[in-house]
Amino acid sequence: MKFTGLFALLATLSYGDAFGVPSRQFGAVRGGASQLMSSTKENTEKETKEAKVKVPKAEAKEAKAKAPKAEAKEEKAGDEEGKKAPKDAPPAHLGWNSHEAVEKVPDSLVKDGDGPDGNYPMRSKFEKMCRDAQIEITKAIEEIDGSAKFREDAWVRPTGGGGMSRVLTDGNVFEKAGVNLSVVYGTMPQEALQAATERGVDRAKGMAPGERVPFFACGLSSVMHPKNPFAPTMHFNYRYFETDGGVWWFGGGTDITPSYINEEDMTHFHGTYKEICDKHDPEYYKEFKAWADRYFRIEHRNETRGFGGIFFDDQNDRDADTIFEFSKECLNSVVKAYGPIVEKHKDDEYTQKQKEWQLMRRGRYVEFNLVYDRGTVFGLKTGGRIESILMSLPETARWEYNHQVEEGSPEAEFLEVCRNPRDWV
Repeated sequence: MKFTGLFALLATLSYGDAFGVPSRQFGAVRGGASQLMSSTKENTEKETKEAKVKVPKAEAKEAKAKAPKAEAKEEKAGDEEGKKAPKDAPPAHLGWNSHEAVEKVPDSLVKDGDGPDGNYPMRSKFEKMCRDAQIEITKAIEEIDGSAKFREDAWVRPTGGGGMSRVLTDGNVFEKAGVNLSVVYGTMPQEALQAATERGVDRAKGMAPGERVPFFACGLSSVMHPKNPFAPTMHFNYRYFETDGGVWWFGGGTDITPSYINEEDMTHFHGTYKEICDKHDPEYYKEFKAWADRYFRIEHRNETRGFGGIFFDDQNDRDADTIFEFSKECLNSVVKAYGPIVEKHKDDEYTQKQKEWQLMRRGRYVEFNLVYDRGTVFGLKTGGRIESILMSLPETARWEYNHQVEEGSPEAEFLEVCRNPRDWV
């Protein structure tokens, strides 16, 4: 695929809001709102002219005397309806070059005493969990690879927050592997926030109507692309969000994207996360596995990106510390779920045809990430650090025109699972 094709895919993102929901609807809302405002303005001017003719002087004088009280009462009611974004709130688009590279990242990227209404302990606790996991996971991946080392970049933003990217390339085992920590202070239009949820959560709650919603977000995300076609790609992302309106939620998940079916590998991977889910809630695995199968679907191909795992979002239905412990155990089990599979297949023999099939599946990975993935689109729409956002993409991928798999082949069997997801445990 030529670069023009990649740019065409990127161009499609301009039609998506920060969470991957088509913003052509958002644009229609904006257009409709402006038309409504224009129409309202014309009607108001007309009514005002009529009022000047019809209202006697005595009544006008009385109305004028009452006006300040009414305005004050209306202003007070407005304050009661919700908060307004502070004047120093970050813009909706942070700016591609708003980050500043630093030699050493601060001990914490969370603002000291964040708030006053923010849940500072959870913000800092989640960041620490992500930092610790980033260190442990990259150490384990270096040991599996046996050759390459992770390179670290760190940056901060003047509005607060920043991040650390650790990326390994051209190793013995991994073509590319990255683990990114990010702490973001930003704002989002209420329409975009409302369109982002699947569960009807009011993410703009506590804010005055029409106000941009200042938010805090912290997360750790990763993608691992091994060289061997029989060693699967793996992705995870665990995150915590909180708005100035007092709304908070957790999200995350770990999923696996092989190129060929290996029942034993999938039983191990899914079994690891089912065990964790069952420990915290007997309904979690069934719900979150199905959610992953829905989320990682490439609609224009009518197939999933891979063989799923678990995925959850908008989790705030119980105590925050309880959900934190679940997220922490899932994150800390990444190496346990994935490491043995890579160790098992890193030296497997393969043919050129099998390598080409792996690269075609990587092409599907690129399509999903650039068109549908909420994290990628969120970063692009809010002006995130572009190198970190696109870190998830493989270094090599392949597109063949109208490629058809041979009936009864391992590749055909693989596609059948992508079109009709299986239960592995």
